Amino acid sequence: MEQKNEFMTNTGFVCIGALICCAFWGSAFPCIKLGYQFFQIDSSDTAAQILFAGCRFALAGVLTVLMGSILSRQWLFPKKQSFSLVVKLSIFQTILQYLLFYIGLAHTTGVKSSIIIGTNVFVSIVVASLLFHQEKMTMAKTIGCLIGFAGIVIVNWNGSGIDMSMSFAGEGCVFLSTVAYACSAVLIKDYSKKENPVTLSGYQFFFGGIVMAICGLAAGGRLTVITAKGIAMLFYLGFLSAVAYTLWGILLKYNPVSKVAVFGFMNPIFGVILSAWLLGEHDQAFGWKTVIALVLVCAGIFIVNVNWSKKYSK
Repeated sequence: MEQKNEFMTNTGFVCIGALICCAFWGSAFPCIKLGYQFFQIDSSDTAAQILFAGCRFALAGVLTVLMGSILSRQWLFPKKQSFSLVVKLSIFQTILQYLLFYIGLAHTTGVKSSIIIGTNVFVSIVVASLLFHQEKMTMAKTIGCLIGFAGIVIVNWNGSGIDMSMSFAGEGCVFLSTVAYACSAVLIKDYSKKENPVTLSGYQFFFGGIVMAICGLAAGGRLTVITAKGIAMLFYLGFLSAVAYTLWGILLKYNPVSKVAVFGFMNPIFGVILSAWLLGEHDQAFGWKTVIALVLVCAGIFIVNVNWSKKYSK
């Protein structure tokens, strides 16, 4: 048992594991857009987008529970008193967050989405500090937030000011999805004291996915073009959520939060690189505005996490 703990807390293992999670999460940005292409889902077909998201997360929930059960050597099932927690968490972590994210991603680029989503650390801190009072808003955290949000301004800046192509349906919805994520992060921190976090993630994924699929169908959404590429991409998107959340949960179980969270600044980097590679967004991905914005977002995340590291190392 002691040897296992030493392996799980090894810096090399934590680094590799956290980078795998970040790579998976970063790949979601371009892969969702590719999924739209494979299923021929139009950017204006919101109902089909919601149905697509629902299928993905219902599948992710099944895979998360299966993987968690195998690793735990027992079937993961929430306690009776935890069902209400699963529903509440699902509303923010899956239904609201990804409904807004999928709609927004259909109306903006993968590169912009990656950078905006990269600010979820800052939004989480603001929500946890000012709304739920779980921690104090320090000067270092404030500086980190300001630097990160500056990245959003720069990536939307043109010669005469903010890029006027920015819209509520696009960048606006993507940003609101980070607010929903921040609320879910606060809930997870509280609910994990009462239930296994992997169990919570798996069942909230499944519940949220079913709700979204039903809503998509009720609104008239259909996946009429079914291809091998589309099915493969859907399974990959479900698989990446299951693997990333399961592995991240294991890392957090054996290590301080700060030791794992510090690698979160790699999420937007992977997102931008993979969007450029898979979607052909080379001009935007490697333009000076995106490079500067990406540096600012990553610097802000790093400053915030270094502050946490000092706090938890005392």
